[in-house]
Formats: sequence, C-alpha cells, structure tokens
Amino acid sequence: MKHVIIGNGPAGVVAAETLRKRRPTDDIVMIGDEPHPAYSRMAIPYLLIGNIDERGTYLRKDPKHFEALKVRAVTGRVTSIDTAGRKVRLSDGQSFEYDRVLIATGSSPVQPPIPGLDSPFVHPCWTLHDARNILQLAKPGARVLQMGAGFIGCIILEALAQRGVKLTVVEMGDRMVPRMMGEGAGGMIKRWCEHKGITVYTSTKVEALEPASAIRAKFSNGKTEEFDLVIQATGVRPNIGFLSGSPIKSLHGILTDQRMQTSVEGVYAAGDCSESYDPITQSTIVSAIQPNAVDQGYVAAVNMAGGQASAKVVTQINVLDTLGLVSTSFGQWQGVPGGDHAELIDPNGFRYLRLEFDRDVLVGANSLGMTDHVGVMRGLVEGQIHLGEWKDRLMQDPTRLTEAYLATAQAQAGFQGRSRGSMR
Repeated sequence: MKHVIIGNGPAGVVAAETLRKRRPTDDIVMIGDEPHPAYSRMAIPYLLIGNIDERGTYLRKDPKHFEALKVRAVTGRVTSIDTAGRKVRLSDGQSFEYDRVLIATGSSPVQPPIPGLDSPFVHPCWTLHDARNILQLAKPGARVLQMGAGFIGCIILEALAQRGVKLTVVEMGDRMVPRMMGEGAGGMIKRWCEHKGITVYTSTKVEALEPASAIRAKFSNGKTEEFDLVIQATGVRPNIGFLSGSPIKSLHGILTDQRMQTSVEGVYAAGDCSESYDPITQSTIVSAIQPNAVDQGYVAAVNMAGGQASAKVVTQINVLDTLGLVSTSFGQWQGVPGGDHAELIDPNGFRYLRLEFDRDVLVGANSLGMTDHVGVMRGLVEGQIHLGEWKDRLMQDPTRLTEAYLATAQAQAGFQGRSRGSMR
C-alpha cells in the first residue's frame, strides 16, 4: 500500500512514524516544502531568546531518522491532489501515487494590505528563514514594532522582550489577545505588558510603512515612529489553497470526521489545516495547537493503516504565558445568549477570573494570573457537568471551582456508573 503525507510538521512526522509501526512494508512518502529537517514552529521563540540553536527546533535530532524508518522525505510544494486518479502533484513536475493520503500542510501568515510590507526590514516570525532574519535585526536596544497581539503574537512578544529590544506592539482589536480573551482579561494583559516596559497601542492600525533610516510606520492614532525591524504577527490561515476545485470539502480548514477522514474516502487531514467538530460550541473549529496536531496525526495514521481510532474532542482551549503572566481560555469564553456570568477582578494583583454559564452548565472561562483552577475548569467545560446548586455558589465566589468539580463531576460519574450497572 502507498501512503503520501503532505507536510512534515508535528502531525506529519507522528503520522509517518505511526504508519511505519503498523505497516512495516508499505511505501511512505513525506513531503515538506522547506529546505530544512522537520522542525517545530513553536520552538522558534526559544531560538530567538537563545535557549536553543536551530538544531534544537528539529522534531527528530538524528539526521538519518526517517531514512532508518524507510520513510522517503521529499522537499517540494504540492500543487494539487487528483482524488480520482489518486495522485499528488508537485510544482517541479513530480507526482506520487497513493492509496491513502494525509494532508498536514499547516498554516501560513496572513498578509495585511499595508503599503511597504515588502521592505527588507519587515518579517513574519513563522519559519527558520524568518528567525534568521529577525536574529540579524533584533539586537539589544533595537527599535522593534510588532503588528498583532494575538496568541502567536504574545509568544513572539515575550521572545523579543527577552532579547532586550525597545518594543512597540500594535493591535487592531480593543484589547490584547482579542480572539482568546474578553475585555477585562485582554485589558489586564495590556497593562501587564506596559508594566514590563512595552508600548502597546490597541484599537490601532498600521496604515503604511515607509523607507527611513530603516523603516517608518504611520499609525491610525496619528503617531509616526521609526523602527529598525517590523514583525508581522497578524494571524495565520490554513494552507489549503492547492485544494481549490477538488471535491475535498473545507470551510476555514479541511472538514474531517472523528477518524480525521475528509469528505473523500482515503484522504485524511490533521493539524492546523483541518477543521473538526467541537461539541461545546456545537460548531466546527480549527484548533491550531501542537498537542492536537500530534493527536490528529496519530489518529489519521492508525486509520490509514486499517486500524480504528477516533480523535479526542476538539475544544477551544488556550494557555498563554505572557512575560510570566499565565492566562487561559476555555470553550465559549464569550458567553452565550441568555447566559449568566461570574467575574472576579484584582487589578493590582493582575488576577482575573470570569465564568460563563448556560443555565447550570459552565460553558466557558477566562482566567489570568490564577493557575490553580485550570484543570477543573477544563473538566467542567468539556464534561458539560450540571452544577445544580453549585452554579449559585460559583456566581457568588467563582474561586470555588475545585469544590464544585468534586461535588458535581464525581457525583455524576458515580450516578452514570450505577446506571450502567443496573442495565446489566
């Protein structure tokens, strides 16, 4: 049997290894579009800080790892999948036949329509090539502008701050991390960053970038400033353009079932390019975090090899460390129509907690500077636990989450166990 894996990030690498374990004699081809060994993008901030070198970003340190597994590693860009003829085509004219194919192409930075974005002083922070350019320009004391303060932007922000640059961050939203945090938490993260010496402009756009001693930025707030480096962290989108016109269905990402199979039999997808159902929000989501990518790559490979596996429930979960301030976001953190919420705000201690309820079920949460409740918040949101009278207690004191979890989740688990027993 012939397997083709498009993408050599975490999902693709785990899929290749899993396939080889389960199908010792099958043909496996893994295609990556960068001239580097398979590496983790999430390790790039540690490279910028200086904690690791480039080799430290590699997913597998042995240069002959895939050769030893008899996985053929190919460098090239896929331009199309012929699902009828079961063939993957590359831009250099190569093509590979398949019986099963996995699409694990990840995502790429979004290019905002800003004049001057093609300057040599402007770089995204997404690839090893980008990291090399940033390392050349982000010297201690350098004036650096970062466009975007989303989840990825805040990770980059921390790496830049630790390099000792003079950092300015511009965010179009009215708060930092606007797709993960509500107004209270996002505003508090902004104050925390300012407390750490970073200039932050929210509700602000970069209108143009112009040549200067290095580069000059014009902001929508009327300010004009010069910088030595501009970092583009304005979001990413799934790499699925090459599927245009194919029968493989997609919305924001490639739609998959629990087995990670797409709308076309024999075609699977995993990682940042895939879109799966979230029972909490009752909608499909792209969950662009590495642990989910690894799980999805494993599940896809098991099924490609003829086994049976289902992916874990994909829920909106984010945990972010911004210069030592840990924030979390779970489920429907924005709340639901007609729902209730409980909120705790400690502005001086940089502590924040907001719980969102649908009747007596916790459906979402934001927290900041409070890590004790992370596990139970996740358990309550994912378990869709009926809190009963504990909902009212949490409305009065949202910090009693652990008590609520022990009193309700365990009780309901016991009831379900007794119910199953009575049916025997």
